Amino acid sequence: METLLHDISQCSICKNHLLLGSRPVVSAHEESKIVIIGQAPGTKVHASGIPWDDQSGKKLRQWLNVSDADFYDTKNFAIVPMGFCYPGKGKTGDLPPRPECAPQWHDVLLEKMPKVELVLLIGLYAQKYYLKQAAKRTLTETVGEYKSYLPKYFPMPHPSPTNRFWRHKNPWFETSIVPELQKKIYSILN
Repeated sequence: METLLHDISQCSICKNHLLLGSRPVVSAHEESKIVIIGQAPGTKVHASGIPWDDQSGKKLRQWLNVSDADFYDTKNFAIVPMGFCYPGKGKTGDLPPRPECAPQWHDVLLEKMPKVELVLLIGLYAQKYYLKQAAKRTLTETVGEYKSYLPKYFPMPHPSPTNRFWRHKNPWFETSIVPELQKKIYSILN
């Protein structure tokens, strides 16, 4: 695993498309129990090199009901975004994750984590990549049908502050699904 993570840290396959350059952000351990597959680092995470080191990360840890120490313990959580580097700014937010990362690195990373009990699919990019035809027509439908993807996958919306409108329109996620998610996380980590 150490060699693989080192190789990923040196990755530059899409550097010509990255305005801020390549700085892969990923964390994993052979004993990781839960894998978080999100989109791609934002500018704050690109600068710090610490995954989910932003407002989205605070909200995610709140949803999971875990401390920073538990969240950043790689034996608990592996953090493997769809794109490992900041993709750049688009018209309404960050650009989509670069398409090179997941096919290049995900399978080999997941193979090295035999103790994974749950994969959190955060956002549409992760859900479409992993659920393929099983993904519903919209993110809302997929998240609402989360039970049909268990025990392996748990689809979720992105916890970004820009997603607050989705959360406001869909309060059932935080009132009904987040408690179920928290029970699942607790049972795996304890």
